[in-house]
Amino acid sequence: MRYINLCGIYQKLEENPKRLKKIEILSDFLRQIKKTNEEEIIYLLQGKIFPDYVKKEFGISEKLCIKALSKVSGISLGQVTKKWKKFGDLGFVAEKIILEKTQSALFFEEITIKKILTDLRKITELKGIGAVDKKLAIISGLLNSARPIEAKYIIRTLLADLRIGLGEGTLRDSIVSACFKFKDITEKKLIANLIQEAYNKCIDFKLIFEKSCEGMKSLNSIDLIPGRPMKVMLFLKEKTIEEGFKRVGKPCLIDYKYDGFRIIITKEKNKKIKTFTRRLEEVSEQFPEIIEYVSKYVNAESFILDAEAIGFDLKKKTYKPFQDISQRIKRKYHIKEIAKKLPIEINVFDIIYYNGRNLIKEPLKERRKILEKIIKQEKYKLKLSEAIITGNLIQAEKFYEKALNLGEEGIMMKNLDAPYKPGARVGYGIKIKPIGEELDLVITNAEYGTGKRAGWLTSYTLSCKNKEELLEIGKASTGLKEKEELGLSFKELTKKLKPLIKKEIGRKIIVKPDLVVTIIYQNIQKSPTYNSGYALRFPRIIRLRPDRSIKDIADIKEITKEFEKQK
Repeated sequence: MRYINLCGIYQKLEENPKRLKKIEILSDFLRQIKKTNEEEIIYLLQGKIFPDYVKKEFGISEKLCIKALSKVSGISLGQVTKKWKKFGDLGFVAEKIILEKTQSALFFEEITIKKILTDLRKITELKGIGAVDKKLAIISGLLNSARPIEAKYIIRTLLADLRIGLGEGTLRDSIVSACFKFKDITEKKLIANLIQEAYNKCIDFKLIFEKSCEGMKSLNSIDLIPGRPMKVMLFLKEKTIEEGFKRVGKPCLIDYKYDGFRIIITKEKNKKIKTFTRRLEEVSEQFPEIIEYVSKYVNAESFILDAEAIGFDLKKKTYKPFQDISQRIKRKYHIKEIAKKLPIEINVFDIIYYNGRNLIKEPLKERRKILEKIIKQEKYKLKLSEAIITGNLIQAEKFYEKALNLGEEGIMMKNLDAPYKPGARVGYGIKIKPIGEELDLVITNAEYGTGKRAGWLTSYTLSCKNKEELLEIGKASTGLKEKEELGLSFKELTKKLKPLIKKEIGRKIIVKPDLVVTIIYQNIQKSPTYNSGYALRFPRIIRLRPDRSIKDIADIKEITKEFEKQK
């Protein structure tokens, strides 16, 4: 298939903001793909070139794209930069520049889907001395052959900002319409749920589409694949242990809620152990001790473990807050040195796959028994989560108090008969924490400070999600430090936000929604100021969440529920 055909679909999706229209456009296109055997187009529709579980990056900056556009057009770097600052979309700038170029030289080399995938994948493999020049050559080659609309989406794909409003849910529902017949909305929702469950296991929409084209039997054959990441099961919040018992039943399993980061540790038979965050990013290199500990203390040929990594002070033998070890997640260099300085302990609380057997449908109590059988515990290295099984309120409260005294965040309460539901908040388990109201949100805008905070971004617009849309819910400017040694600082947050800038308007910047933060707040109130309809009162940023993505942030239903609870 020609790339220009795909670009036409991109354009239609971009021009039609309504979700139902997007599904109609995409469903028709997917029916065409069924006849071509080019299912990898699914990745390009997502603005990617690999499945979601493969986190290879282009390593392309706006600066390099500007250089490529200058090279192929003969326009100076300064002129290209000026156009970018004016329009705020380098893809749009590429379209205009290539349009002007082709008006004087009407020649295009046909770009196929295969060529786009091949060339873009080459870019991800280029590293070391000379890599930048080689990347520039590939990008320039594509742009030299591109039509204006192709240039726009090539640049946007390279910058991971496709701007067509196509999220996971819309792609899922389009596959439903393209591949299945259903008699009513109820049956359609049922099929969509089955597709979502399959995706949560395999994290690959190309595989989902291929199996869906073959029919329901093939879709249902998709299973967990050790060695890959997967969506973790998520938990609701409750305020009291009594409410927890009502939600999960008596007796239940209660374990600590650790102040660390969630990890999936997985191993395929006769293959290497791998570690992934809940963002599906592999961090095996950043945490080599996890591989060491699991090899030594977990007796199994193949497995998928759900666990929490927490930091501790080597000398004092006291646990550290998440913020202290979060810097290890993105670290690429000096891994051994920082591992000695910031060691971690692995606390395993669930197992989803064991020696060739999928345990998703097994009750929690049976999964816990398997963990107890295969894990040899070693404090400050790898152990089972601290847990009790009880239906007694006094006993549960004592356990909660013990967790807090040890510096943990709180407790988890879990239904003993519950299966494991990847990617879902279904009420099989709940979390209880005493620190006040807390949410994970994404930063979408920011403003530069003045006076002694000049040069730093000091006011941050926070957004929640509504399906695939982001809704603003308030601004935060407190919780950060002016001195880096005191904790999370304005300087650190500014450094992380600057590469995400999409547009600057005076002191205000609009950023790619990628940086997730945890905030605490006093309460929620109705507000006409923000498009969510709500505003957070006295929000304060307490930590960065590099282990979480935009898919993990609070949604508007959760916000509404918390607002109703207040009343």
